[in-house]
Amino acid sequence: MKLCLVNHSFRYELEKLIRIFLPFEKIEFSDEAVREEPSAVTMIINAKEAGCELYFNGGVFSKKLPIEENSEGYEKECELKLATALYDCFTKATGYTAQWGILTGVRPAKLFSRLCESMGEEKAICYFRDKLRVADKKISLCRETVESEKKIISLSGPESYSLYVSIPFCPTRCAYCSFVSHSVDRAKSLIPAYIDKLCDEIHATSELAALNGLRLETIYIGGGTPTSIETAQLKRVLSTVCEYCDLSFLKEFTVEAGRPDTINADNLSMLKAFPVTRISINPQSMNDSVLEKIGRRHTSDDTVNAFKLARQTGFDNINMDLIAGLPSDTADSFKSTVERVIELNPESVTVHSLSLKRSSDMTQNGDLPEKETGETASFMVDYAKEKLSQNGILPYYMYRQSKTVGNLENVGYAKKGYECLYNVYIMDETHTILSCGASAVTKLRQPCGNYIERIFNFKYPYEYIDRFNEIILRKNGVTAFYDEYGWRNK
Repeated sequence: MKLCLVNHSFRYELEKLIRIFLPFEKIEFSDEAVREEPSAVTMIINAKEAGCELYFNGGVFSKKLPIEENSEGYEKECELKLATALYDCFTKATGYTAQWGILTGVRPAKLFSRLCESMGEEKAICYFRDKLRVADKKISLCRETVESEKKIISLSGPESYSLYVSIPFCPTRCAYCSFVSHSVDRAKSLIPAYIDKLCDEIHATSELAALNGLRLETIYIGGGTPTSIETAQLKRVLSTVCEYCDLSFLKEFTVEAGRPDTINADNLSMLKAFPVTRISINPQSMNDSVLEKIGRRHTSDDTVNAFKLARQTGFDNINMDLIAGLPSDTADSFKSTVERVIELNPESVTVHSLSLKRSSDMTQNGDLPEKETGETASFMVDYAKEKLSQNGILPYYMYRQSKTVGNLENVGYAKKGYECLYNVYIMDETHTILSCGASAVTKLRQPCGNYIERIFNFKYPYEYIDRFNEIILRKNGVTAFYDEYGWRNK
Protein backbone atom coordinates (compact mmCIF):
# COMPACT_ATOMS: atom_id res chain seq x y z
CA MET A 1 0.00 0.00 0.00
CA LYS A 2 1.07 3.56 -0.74
CA LEU A 3 0.81 6.11 2.04
CA CYS A 4 0.75 9.57 0.47
CA LEU A 5 1.81 12.52 2.63
CA VAL A 6 0.51 15.64 0.89
CA ASN A 7 1.55 18.97 2.43
CA HIS A 8 2.72 17.33 5.65
CA SER A 9 5.38 14.98 7.09
CA PHE A 10 3.46 13.01 9.75
CA ARG A 11 4.69 9.66 8.49
CA TYR A 12 5.41 7.73 11.69
CA GLU A 13 2.02 7.96 13.41
CA LEU A 14 0.03 7.35 10.22
CA GLU A 15 2.10 4.30 9.35
CA LYS A 16 1.44 2.86 12.82
CA LEU A 17 -2.26 3.53 12.35
CA ILE A 18 -2.35 1.56 9.09
CA ARG A 19 -0.71 -1.35 10.97
CA ILE A 20 -3.88 -1.65 13.05
CA PHE A 21 -5.77 -2.72 9.94
CA LEU A 22 -2.93 -4.21 7.84
CA PRO A 23 -0.26 -5.40 10.29
CA PHE A 24 2.02 -7.04 7.71
CA GLU A 25 1.35 -4.96 4.62
CA LYS A 26 4.41 -3.44 2.94
CA ILE A 27 3.99 0.33 2.98
CA GLU A 28 5.57 2.68 0.44
CA PHE A 29 5.60 6.45 0.82
CA SER A 30 4.94 9.30 -1.57
CA ASP A 31 4.77 13.07 -1.12
CA GLU A 32 2.32 13.27 -4.01
CA ALA A 33 -1.24 11.97 -4.30
CA VAL A 34 -1.43 8.51 -5.90
CA ARG A 35 -5.09 7.78 -6.50
CA GLU A 36 -5.01 4.08 -7.31
CA GLU A 37 -5.71 0.97 -5.24
CA PRO A 38 -4.31 0.35 -2.71
CA SER A 39 -3.35 3.79 -1.47
CA ALA A 40 -4.16 6.26 1.28
CA VAL A 41 -3.88 9.92 0.37
CA THR A 42 -3.58 11.98 3.55
CA MET A 43 -3.47 15.74 3.08
CA ILE A 44 -3.50 19.12 4.72
CA ILE A 45 -6.01 20.73 2.36
CA ASN A 46 -5.54 24.22 3.78
CA ALA A 47 -4.80 25.85 7.14
CA LYS A 48 -8.27 24.93 8.40
CA GLU A 49 -8.90 21.46 6.94
CA ALA A 50 -7.30 18.01 6.80
CA GLY A 51 -8.52 14.95 4.94
CA CYS A 52 -7.98 11.45 3.61
CA GLU A 53 -8.92 9.52 0.48
CA LEU A 54 -8.56 5.75 0.78
CA TYR A 55 -8.50 3.59 -2.35
CA PHE A 56 -9.06 0.09 -1.01
CA ASN A 57 -11.13 -3.08 -1.50
CA GLY A 58 -12.60 -1.82 -4.79
CA GLY A 59 -13.91 1.39 -3.29
CA VAL A 60 -13.00 5.01 -2.55
CA PHE A 61 -13.54 6.27 0.98
CA SER A 62 -13.01 9.88 1.97
CA LYS A 63 -13.16 12.06 5.07
CA LYS A 64 -12.48 15.75 5.74
CA LEU A 65 -12.10 17.24 9.22
CA PRO A 66 -11.70 20.83 10.40
CA ILE A 67 -8.43 21.89 12.00
CA GLU A 68 -9.35 23.88 15.08
CA GLU A 69 -8.00 27.40 15.08
CA ASN A 70 -6.13 28.76 18.08
CA SER A 71 -5.75 25.25 19.44
CA GLU A 72 -2.73 24.57 21.62
CA GLY A 73 -0.12 22.99 19.41
CA TYR A 74 -1.18 23.48 15.81
CA GLU A 75 1.17 20.75 14.54
CA LYS A 76 -0.26 18.23 16.99
CA GLU A 77 -3.79 19.20 15.95
CA CYS A 78 -2.95 18.61 12.28
CA GLU A 79 -1.51 15.17 13.07
CA LEU A 80 -4.57 14.26 15.14
CA LYS A 81 -7.01 15.23 12.39
CA LEU A 82 -5.04 13.38 9.70
CA ALA A 83 -4.94 10.23 11.86
CA THR A 84 -8.67 10.48 12.59
CA ALA A 85 -9.56 10.91 8.92
CA LEU A 86 -7.37 7.93 7.95
CA TYR A 87 -8.87 5.81 10.72
CA ASP A 88 -12.45 6.68 9.78
CA CYS A 89 -11.77 5.76 6.15
CA PHE A 90 -10.28 2.39 7.10
CA THR A 91 -13.20 1.69 9.42
CA LYS A 92 -15.64 2.26 6.55
CA ALA A 93 -13.56 0.20 4.11
CA THR A 94 -13.04 -2.82 6.36
CA GLY A 95 -16.06 -2.81 8.64
CA TYR A 96 -13.62 -3.11 11.56
CA THR A 97 -13.74 -0.67 14.48
CA ALA A 98 -10.62 -0.76 16.64
CA GLN A 99 -11.50 -0.59 20.32
CA TRP A 100 -8.54 1.67 21.02
CA GLY A 101 -9.44 3.97 18.13
CA ILE A 102 -6.49 5.93 16.77
CA LEU A 103 -4.37 5.32 19.87
CA THR A 104 -1.19 3.43 18.97
CA GLY A 105 0.95 4.24 22.02
CA VAL A 106 2.23 1.75 24.58
CA ARG A 107 0.83 3.54 27.66
CA PRO A 108 -2.83 4.61 27.20
CA ALA A 109 -3.43 4.75 30.96
CA LYS A 110 -0.54 7.18 31.38
CA LEU A 111 -2.03 9.44 28.70
CA PHE A 112 -5.46 9.22 30.33
CA SER A 113 -3.96 10.12 33.72
CA ARG A 114 -2.15 13.12 32.26
CA LEU A 115 -5.35 14.36 30.60
CA CYS A 116 -7.28 13.94 33.85
CA GLU A 117 -4.73 16.12 35.61
CA SER A 118 -4.81 18.82 32.94
CA MET A 119 -8.52 18.96 32.07
CA GLY A 120 -10.40 16.86 34.63
CA GLU A 121 -11.74 13.32 34.32
CA GLU A 122 -15.00 14.18 32.55
CA LYS A 123 -13.24 16.09 29.76
CA ALA A 124 -10.56 13.41 29.54
CA ILE A 125 -13.26 10.78 28.97
CA CYS A 126 -14.85 12.92 26.23
CA TYR A 127 -11.45 13.46 24.61
CA PHE A 128 -10.75 9.72 24.54
CA ARG A 129 -14.22 8.94 23.17
CA ASP A 130 -14.71 11.78 20.67
CA LYS A 131 -11.21 12.76 19.57
CA LEU A 132 -9.37 9.44 19.83
CA ARG A 133 -12.31 7.12 19.00
CA VAL A 134 -11.66 4.88 22.04
CA ALA A 135 -14.49 2.49 23.01
CA ASP A 136 -16.25 3.05 26.34
CA LYS A 137 -15.10 -0.27 27.82
CA LYS A 138 -11.46 0.62 27.16
CA ILE A 139 -11.96 4.05 28.73
CA SER A 140 -13.39 2.26 31.76
CA LEU A 141 -10.32 -0.01 31.84
CA CYS A 142 -8.08 3.07 31.78
CA ARG A 143 -9.97 4.58 34.72
CA GLU A 144 -9.61 1.41 36.78
CA THR A 145 -5.91 0.98 36.12
CA VAL A 146 -5.12 4.66 36.72
CA GLU A 147 -6.83 4.48 40.10
CA SER A 148 -4.70 1.50 41.14
CA GLU A 149 -1.50 2.90 39.66
CA LYS A 150 -1.83 6.19 41.54
CA LYS A 151 -1.53 4.45 44.91
CA ILE A 152 1.57 2.54 43.82
CA ILE A 153 3.23 5.54 42.16
CA SER A 154 2.76 7.54 45.37
CA LEU A 155 5.09 5.09 47.17
CA SER A 156 8.02 6.16 44.97
CA GLY A 157 10.26 9.18 45.54
CA PRO A 158 12.95 10.92 43.45
CA GLU A 159 15.62 8.81 45.15
CA SER A 160 13.86 5.50 44.39
CA TYR A 161 15.08 2.96 41.86
CA SER A 162 14.31 -0.59 40.75
CA LEU A 163 16.77 -3.28 39.67
CA TYR A 164 16.10 -5.51 36.66
CA VAL A 165 18.26 -8.58 36.01
CA SER A 166 18.04 -10.38 32.65
CA ILE A 167 18.56 -14.15 32.33
CA PRO A 168 17.77 -14.65 28.62
CA PHE A 169 17.60 -18.45 28.50
CA CYS A 170 14.62 -20.78 28.06
CA PRO A 171 14.06 -24.54 27.72
CA THR A 172 12.76 -23.87 24.18
CA ARG A 173 11.65 -20.82 22.25
CA CYS A 174 7.87 -20.44 22.02
CA ALA A 175 6.43 -19.95 18.55
CA TYR A 176 5.09 -16.46 19.35
CA CYS A 177 8.22 -15.20 21.13
CA SER A 178 10.36 -12.35 19.81
CA PHE A 179 12.49 -11.79 22.90
CA VAL A 180 16.22 -12.37 22.70
CA SER A 181 16.11 -15.70 24.48
CA HIS A 182 18.17 -18.81 23.81
CA SER A 183 17.45 -22.45 24.51
CA VAL A 184 19.49 -23.77 27.40
CA ASP A 185 20.70 -26.76 25.36
CA ARG A 186 22.12 -24.60 22.57
CA ALA A 187 23.56 -21.92 24.86
CA LYS A 188 24.85 -24.19 27.61
CA SER A 189 28.50 -23.40 26.96
CA LEU A 190 27.81 -19.64 27.24
CA ILE A 191 25.93 -19.70 30.52
CA PRO A 192 28.87 -19.93 33.01
CA ALA A 193 30.66 -16.95 31.44
CA TYR A 194 27.36 -15.08 31.20
CA ILE A 195 26.68 -15.57 34.91
CA ASP A 196 30.22 -14.38 35.74
CA LYS A 197 29.72 -11.15 33.82
CA LEU A 198 26.17 -10.67 35.09
CA CYS A 199 27.35 -10.86 38.70
CA ASP A 200 30.11 -8.38 37.92
CA GLU A 201 27.58 -5.99 36.41
CA ILE A 202 25.24 -6.33 39.39
CA HIS A 203 28.15 -5.46 41.70
CA ALA A 204 29.13 -2.44 39.60
CA THR A 205 25.52 -1.30 39.37
CA SER A 206 25.05 -1.49 43.14
CA GLU A 207 28.11 0.75 43.58
CA LEU A 208 26.68 3.29 41.13
CA ALA A 209 23.37 3.29 43.00
CA ALA A 210 25.14 3.91 46.32
CA LEU A 211 27.39 6.60 44.82
CA ASN A 212 24.35 8.49 43.52
CA GLY A 213 22.26 8.17 46.68
CA LEU A 214 19.61 5.92 45.14
CA ARG A 215 17.30 3.71 47.19
CA LEU A 216 16.44 0.21 45.94
CA GLU A 217 12.71 -0.50 46.27
CA THR A 218 11.90 -3.34 43.85
CA ILE A 219 13.87 -6.14 42.20
CA TYR A 220 12.73 -8.10 39.15
CA ILE A 221 14.70 -11.06 37.82
CA GLY A 222 13.27 -11.95 34.42
CA GLY A 223 14.16 -13.44 31.08
CA GLY A 224 13.81 -15.71 29.31
CA THR A 225 13.14 -18.13 32.11
CA PRO A 226 15.48 -17.64 35.10
CA THR A 227 14.70 -21.11 36.47
CA SER A 228 15.88 -22.74 33.23
CA ILE A 229 19.53 -22.36 34.30
CA GLU A 230 21.07 -24.57 36.99
CA THR A 231 19.90 -23.92 40.52
CA ALA A 232 23.45 -23.19 41.66
CA GLN A 233 23.85 -20.60 38.88
CA LEU A 234 20.62 -18.84 39.78
CA LYS A 235 21.58 -18.98 43.45
CA ARG A 236 24.82 -17.19 42.65
CA VAL A 237 22.91 -14.38 40.93
CA LEU A 238 20.59 -13.93 43.93
CA SER A 239 23.52 -14.13 46.34
CA THR A 240 25.28 -11.36 44.42
CA VAL A 241 22.20 -9.16 44.55
CA CYS A 242 21.78 -9.69 48.29
CA GLU A 243 25.50 -9.24 49.05
CA TYR A 244 26.07 -5.98 47.20
CA CYS A 245 22.69 -4.22 47.03
CA ASP A 246 21.30 -2.33 50.00
CA LEU A 247 17.94 -4.02 50.67
CA SER A 248 16.97 -1.77 53.59
CA PHE A 249 14.11 -0.13 51.68
CA LEU A 250 13.12 -3.11 49.53
CA LYS A 251 9.36 -3.50 49.10
CA GLU A 252 9.25 -6.32 46.51
CA PHE A 253 11.51 -9.03 45.07
CA THR A 254 10.15 -10.89 42.03
CA VAL A 255 11.68 -13.88 40.28
CA GLU A 256 9.94 -14.92 37.08
CA ALA A 257 10.05 -18.69 37.45
CA GLY A 258 7.97 -18.82 34.30
CA ARG A 259 7.82 -22.15 32.51
CA PRO A 260 6.28 -24.89 34.69
CA ASP A 261 8.69 -27.47 33.22
CA THR A 262 11.63 -25.62 34.84
CA ILE A 263 10.16 -25.52 38.34
CA ASN A 264 11.19 -28.12 40.92
CA ALA A 265 11.59 -28.56 44.67
CA ASP A 266 15.29 -27.64 44.59
CA ASN A 267 15.01 -24.29 42.85
CA LEU A 268 11.85 -23.32 44.75
CA SER A 269 13.55 -24.07 48.08
CA MET A 270 16.58 -22.08 46.97
CA LEU A 271 14.42 -19.08 46.03
CA LYS A 272 12.60 -19.28 49.34
CA ALA A 273 15.91 -19.04 51.21
CA PHE A 274 16.32 -15.51 49.78
CA PRO A 275 14.02 -12.50 50.41
CA VAL A 276 12.01 -13.31 47.26
CA THR A 277 8.44 -12.09 47.82
CA ARG A 278 6.82 -12.90 44.47
CA ILE A 279 7.20 -15.48 41.69
CA SER A 280 5.49 -16.12 38.36
CA ILE A 281 4.32 -19.48 37.04
CA ASN A 282 3.21 -18.88 33.47
CA PRO A 283 1.11 -21.51 31.70
CA GLN A 284 -0.07 -19.15 28.86
CA SER A 285 -2.81 -21.75 28.28
CA MET A 286 -4.32 -24.68 30.18
CA ASN A 287 -5.16 -26.40 26.90
CA ASP A 288 -2.60 -29.11 26.09
CA SER A 289 -3.16 -29.02 22.33
CA VAL A 290 -2.56 -25.25 22.33
CA LEU A 291 0.61 -25.70 24.39
CA GLU A 292 1.88 -28.22 21.85
CA LYS A 293 1.05 -25.89 18.98
CA ILE A 294 3.13 -23.05 20.44
CA GLY A 295 6.13 -25.24 21.21
CA ARG A 296 5.80 -25.69 24.96
CA ARG A 297 7.13 -28.90 26.51
CA HIS A 298 4.79 -28.95 29.49
CA THR A 299 1.14 -29.85 30.05
CA SER A 300 -1.59 -28.13 32.01
CA ASP A 301 -1.14 -30.77 34.73
CA ASP A 302 2.52 -29.73 34.98
CA THR A 303 1.33 -26.18 35.66
CA VAL A 304 -1.02 -27.36 38.41
CA ASN A 305 1.73 -29.46 40.00
CA ALA A 306 4.27 -26.62 39.85
CA PHE A 307 1.77 -24.23 41.42
CA LYS A 308 0.93 -26.62 44.25
CA LEU A 309 4.63 -27.26 44.87
CA ALA A 310 5.25 -23.51 45.13
CA ARG A 311 2.46 -23.23 47.68
CA GLN A 312 3.92 -26.11 49.67
CA THR A 313 7.30 -24.37 49.62
CA GLY A 314 5.70 -21.32 51.21
CA PHE A 315 5.14 -18.88 48.36
CA ASP A 316 2.07 -16.77 49.09
CA ASN A 317 2.33 -14.32 46.18
CA ILE A 318 2.17 -16.10 42.82
CA ASN A 319 1.41 -14.58 39.42
CA MET A 320 0.21 -16.53 36.37
CA ASP A 321 0.45 -15.32 32.75
CA LEU A 322 -2.11 -16.13 30.05
CA ILE A 323 -2.23 -15.23 26.35
CA ALA A 324 -5.43 -14.51 24.43
CA GLY A 325 -5.47 -15.32 20.71
CA LEU A 326 -3.02 -18.24 20.60
CA PRO A 327 -3.13 -20.53 17.54
CA SER A 328 -5.90 -23.17 17.72
CA ASP A 329 -7.26 -21.73 20.98
CA THR A 330 -11.03 -21.23 20.99
CA ALA A 331 -13.36 -19.12 23.07
CA ASP A 332 -14.48 -22.20 25.00
CA SER A 333 -10.98 -23.54 25.65
CA PHE A 334 -9.82 -20.09 26.81
CA LYS A 335 -12.80 -19.91 29.15
CA SER A 336 -11.70 -23.24 30.57
CA THR A 337 -8.15 -21.88 30.99
CA VAL A 338 -9.40 -18.88 32.96
CA GLU A 339 -11.63 -21.04 35.15
CA ARG A 340 -8.83 -23.53 35.93
CA VAL A 341 -6.46 -20.71 36.82
CA ILE A 342 -9.05 -19.13 39.12
CA GLU A 343 -9.46 -22.49 40.85
CA LEU A 344 -5.75 -22.41 41.73
CA ASN A 345 -6.37 -19.05 43.42
CA PRO A 346 -3.23 -17.11 42.42
CA GLU A 347 -2.66 -13.63 43.84
CA SER A 348 -2.32 -12.09 40.38
CA VAL A 349 -2.95 -12.96 36.74
CA THR A 350 -1.55 -11.16 33.70
CA VAL A 351 -3.60 -11.49 30.52
CA HIS A 352 -1.59 -10.77 27.38
CA SER A 353 -2.97 -10.42 23.88
CA LEU A 354 -0.96 -12.28 21.25
CA SER A 355 1.47 -9.92 19.53
CA LEU A 356 2.87 -11.13 16.23
CA LYS A 357 6.40 -9.81 16.10
CA ARG A 358 8.37 -10.00 12.87
CA SER A 359 11.12 -12.20 14.37
CA SER A 360 8.81 -14.77 15.95
CA ASP A 361 8.63 -18.27 14.46
CA MET A 362 4.90 -17.86 13.85
CA THR A 363 5.45 -14.80 11.68
CA GLN A 364 8.45 -16.25 9.90
CA ASN A 365 6.43 -19.39 9.07
CA GLY A 366 3.47 -17.38 7.82
CA ASP A 367 1.23 -18.77 10.57
CA LEU A 368 -0.80 -15.57 10.83
CA PRO A 369 -4.27 -15.34 12.39
CA GLU A 370 -7.36 -14.50 10.42
CA LYS A 371 -9.57 -11.51 11.20
CA GLU A 372 -11.89 -13.79 13.20
CA THR A 373 -9.03 -14.53 15.62
CA GLY A 374 -9.02 -10.88 16.63
CA GLU A 375 -12.74 -11.05 17.35
CA THR A 376 -12.24 -14.21 19.41
CA ALA A 377 -9.32 -12.64 21.27
CA SER A 378 -11.50 -9.66 22.12
CA PHE A 379 -14.05 -12.02 23.64
CA MET A 380 -11.25 -13.73 25.56
CA VAL A 381 -9.89 -10.58 27.20
CA ASP A 382 -13.42 -9.43 28.06
CA TYR A 383 -14.23 -12.80 29.58
CA ALA A 384 -11.00 -12.82 31.60
CA LYS A 385 -11.69 -9.35 32.96
CA GLU A 386 -15.23 -10.28 33.95
CA LYS A 387 -14.32 -13.55 35.70
CA LEU A 388 -11.17 -12.29 37.39
CA SER A 389 -12.95 -9.18 38.67
CA GLN A 390 -15.79 -11.31 40.04
CA ASN A 391 -13.16 -13.17 42.06
CA GLY A 392 -11.53 -10.03 43.46
CA ILE A 393 -8.61 -10.05 41.00
CA LEU A 394 -8.74 -6.50 39.63
CA PRO A 395 -6.87 -4.59 36.89
CA TYR A 396 -3.93 -2.58 38.20
CA TYR A 397 -1.63 -1.94 35.22
CA MET A 398 -1.83 -2.06 31.46
CA TYR A 399 0.27 -1.65 28.34
CA ARG A 400 -0.04 -2.23 24.63
CA GLN A 401 2.17 -3.65 21.86
CA SER A 402 2.21 -3.25 18.12
CA LYS A 403 0.73 -5.89 15.79
CA THR A 404 -1.46 -7.31 18.53
CA VAL A 405 -4.28 -9.61 17.50
CA GLY A 406 -7.50 -7.59 17.64
CA ASN A 407 -5.48 -4.43 18.42
CA LEU A 408 -5.92 -5.31 22.10
CA GLU A 409 -3.92 -4.80 25.29
CA ASN A 410 -2.04 -6.57 28.08
CA VAL A 411 -3.48 -6.20 31.56
CA GLY A 412 -2.20 -7.14 34.98
CA TYR A 413 -4.87 -8.20 37.48
CA ALA A 414 -4.25 -8.66 41.20
CA LYS A 415 -5.94 -9.07 44.53
CA LYS A 416 -5.79 -5.97 46.71
CA GLY A 417 -2.34 -5.64 48.22
CA TYR A 418 -0.71 -8.03 45.72
CA GLU A 419 -0.16 -5.64 42.82
CA CYS A 420 3.35 -5.89 41.32
CA LEU A 421 5.02 -2.56 42.07
CA TYR A 422 7.77 -3.11 39.51
CA ASN A 423 5.26 -3.60 36.68
CA VAL A 424 3.69 -0.22 37.42
CA TYR A 425 7.03 1.55 37.82
CA ILE A 426 8.46 0.26 34.54
CA MET A 427 5.34 1.04 32.50
CA ASP A 428 4.64 4.42 34.08
CA GLU A 429 8.36 5.31 34.00
CA THR A 430 7.91 6.40 37.59
CA HIS A 431 11.54 6.20 38.62
CA THR A 432 14.97 5.00 37.50
CA ILE A 433 15.33 1.34 36.47
CA LEU A 434 18.93 0.09 36.61
CA SER A 435 19.13 -2.99 34.39
CA CYS A 436 21.74 -5.74 34.14
CA GLY A 437 22.29 -8.48 31.56
CA ALA A 438 21.96 -9.07 27.83
CA SER A 439 19.34 -6.89 26.08
CA ALA A 440 18.70 -4.99 29.33
CA VAL A 441 17.87 -1.28 29.08
CA THR A 442 18.60 1.09 31.94
CA LYS A 443 16.06 3.94 32.16
CA LEU A 444 17.19 7.00 34.07
CA ARG A 445 14.41 9.25 35.33
CA GLN A 446 15.21 12.89 36.01
CA PRO A 447 14.88 13.59 39.76
CA CYS A 448 11.75 15.70 40.30
CA GLY A 449 11.23 15.84 36.51
CA ASN A 450 9.96 13.83 33.56
CA TYR A 451 12.98 13.46 31.28
CA ILE A 452 14.04 9.85 30.55
CA GLU A 453 17.49 8.80 29.33
CA ARG A 454 18.33 5.23 28.27
CA ILE A 455 21.51 3.16 28.44
CA PHE A 456 21.43 0.00 26.29
CA ASN A 457 23.28 -3.24 26.94
CA PHE A 458 24.22 -5.51 24.03
CA LYS A 459 21.37 -7.80 22.97
CA TYR A 460 22.96 -11.22 22.63
CA PRO A 461 24.73 -13.17 25.39
CA TYR A 462 27.90 -13.68 23.31
CA GLU A 463 28.08 -9.91 22.66
CA TYR A 464 27.40 -9.21 26.31
CA ILE A 465 30.32 -11.45 27.33
CA ASP A 466 32.79 -10.34 24.65
CA ARG A 467 32.12 -6.60 24.99
CA PHE A 468 31.43 -6.45 28.69
CA ASN A 469 33.95 -3.66 29.36
CA GLU A 470 32.00 -1.40 27.00
CA ILE A 471 28.85 -2.03 29.02
CA ILE A 472 30.57 -0.98 32.24
CA LEU A 473 31.84 2.19 30.55
CA ARG A 474 28.32 2.98 29.34
CA LYS A 475 26.99 2.48 32.86
CA ASN A 476 29.17 5.39 34.01
CA GLY A 477 26.49 7.44 32.30
CA VAL A 478 24.38 6.90 35.43
CA THR A 479 26.64 9.17 37.46
CA ALA A 480 26.95 11.67 34.62
CA PHE A 481 23.15 11.82 34.42
CA TYR A 482 22.65 12.52 38.11
CA ASP A 483 25.55 14.99 38.20
CA GLU A 484 23.83 16.98 35.46
CA TYR A 485 20.93 17.59 37.83
CA GLY A 486 23.11 18.20 40.88
CA TRP A 487 21.39 15.28 42.58
CA ARG A 488 24.29 14.22 44.84
CA ASN A 489 24.63 17.76 46.19
CA LYS A 490 21.08 17.83 47.49
